[in-house]
Amino acid sequence: MNFDDTPQEAAFRETARKWIAANAPKEFEAELSKSSLGRIRLAKHDMVEVGKAWQKKKAEGGWACLHWPKEYGGRGATPIERVIWQQEEGVYGKLTQPFQIGEGMCGPTVMAWGSEDAKRRYLPKLASGEEIWCQLFSEPSAGSDVAGLRTRAEKKGDNWVVNGQKIWTSGAHYSDYGLLIARTDPNVPKHKGLTMFFLDMKSPGVEVRPIRQANGMQEFNEVYFTDVVIPDSQRLGAVGEGWSVSLTTLMNERMSIGARLATGVPEMFEFCSNLMLEDGLAIDDPAVRSKLASWAVKSSGLKYTSYRAISALSKGERPGPENSIGKLVSGMMLQDIATYAMDLQGGAGVLTGSDEETVHGQFQQMLLSSPSMRIAGGTDEILRNIIAERVLGLPGDIRVDKDVPYNKIPTKGR
Repeated sequence: MNFDDTPQEAAFRETARKWIAANAPKEFEAELSKSSLGRIRLAKHDMVEVGKAWQKKKAEGGWACLHWPKEYGGRGATPIERVIWQQEEGVYGKLTQPFQIGEGMCGPTVMAWGSEDAKRRYLPKLASGEEIWCQLFSEPSAGSDVAGLRTRAEKKGDNWVVNGQKIWTSGAHYSDYGLLIARTDPNVPKHKGLTMFFLDMKSPGVEVRPIRQANGMQEFNEVYFTDVVIPDSQRLGAVGEGWSVSLTTLMNERMSIGARLATGVPEMFEFCSNLMLEDGLAIDDPAVRSKLASWAVKSSGLKYTSYRAISALSKGERPGPENSIGKLVSGMMLQDIATYAMDLQGGAGVLTGSDEETVHGQFQQMLLSSPSMRIAGGTDEILRNIIAERVLGLPGDIRVDKDVPYNKIPTKGR
């Protein structure tokens, strides 16, 4: 591995750094720096509106969706240049949260499977932040088994009529478009009867119901479809090939989440360096130091595993399973660190507020939001199966319904 920038990469980094210094919304820097993990918000401004303004400025400067072709709103940059940009963008990258699903998952899927007209119509507006996209995959009855979904799409003339429900859809309440996978043929095995579409989230029959999370945020939603009409021109891939299309989305989702997920290690070190226990600073306690050392080792492993992926990108190679491993380990670490911080705080762990109480609320929010990080983009169990089967070469799970027509699979409430 080579961790140093090439001369070309160093020049790109310097250009990016200068542009950010001249254009970043510095009035939000302090607030973004203090935003706790799992609860990113601005006290007096709407995150989506501020994010749109930053995304638009980046697009005008040629810094949005860097790796996309220029004709679709990107810069035609290399993958490593995209990584460099994310490193230099720093805390301002938090403002791109509303666009991460569109940029990291929906956009690449449309680019791979959409018509040329669709690409030129939707991708530039997605890149500039003018239109926000969400991903409509998960369902209450399917869980991590995406192919077990029940939402139906029936062909009527040149349109499809959709009925069903999705859940845990991030950002659906402020999204303009959504990527939807639905069942179009229940008479074939579940993976073969699916078709992918994209739809206008303001279409008649679409109802979005926000889900209030334990940390007080409303990032996730339930979405209901009642006789929603989608033109066939908004189908991605062939009828019945939705599973193949969805793999493009899922692959990009896990890479996107794995690359950006924080662990809370720096925050924990700072916290323990200032927290007074009964017999002195927490960081001087042998038990605390042992915990911190363990997390430091894991954090270092994640860092250099990520560098391995970056090095591969720099050479034009395709990274291996690094991001699946990173997402799996990071999600568990985030929850473990937040739990331990709350234990150290004792009764003070329930506090949330400003000034000296901020750090208490920070770990509280981390703990309340951490379970979602072990579900989003594939549960721990799913990722372990992927690593076991595709990396270690272990036998796959036994799937008794693999070749059974969907409508013959025993289930309740179908």
